[in-house]
Amino acid sequence: QVQLVESGGGFVQPAGSLRLSCAASGSIFGIYVMGWYRQAPGKQRELVATITSTGSTNAADSVKGRFTISRDNAKNTVYLQMSSLKPEDTAVYYCHAAVRVAGAVYINDYWGQGTQVTVSS
Repeated sequence: QVQLVESGGGFVQPAGSLRLSCAASGSIFGIYVMGWYRQAPGKQRELVATITSTGSTNAADSVKGRFTISRDNAKNTVYLQMSSLKPEDTAVYYCHAAVRVAGAVYINDYWGQGTQVTVSS
């Protein structure tokens, strides 16, 4: 019913920048929280940053001051601007959205397929 499609991952050198995008589509009544999570090899998935429909944001300490999350509610799209990237930022980045589909009562969680970000010299 709801699809999240990510784009913008890739390979970048340390101190470089990348911008991730995630567009939600489907029978959407409302999107509440959108966010980004990441999972490095051998590690658990962890929160990167989230943003509510009113623009309140939250970010992991490890990315504060380097990553900025934003969203375009009219486009059902969330962005992650990543700057000053470090090798330890290398991971698969997943988009998440808490969505109420049209005609539903409950809010469900949806995930994108993931996009690889590799930071290396």
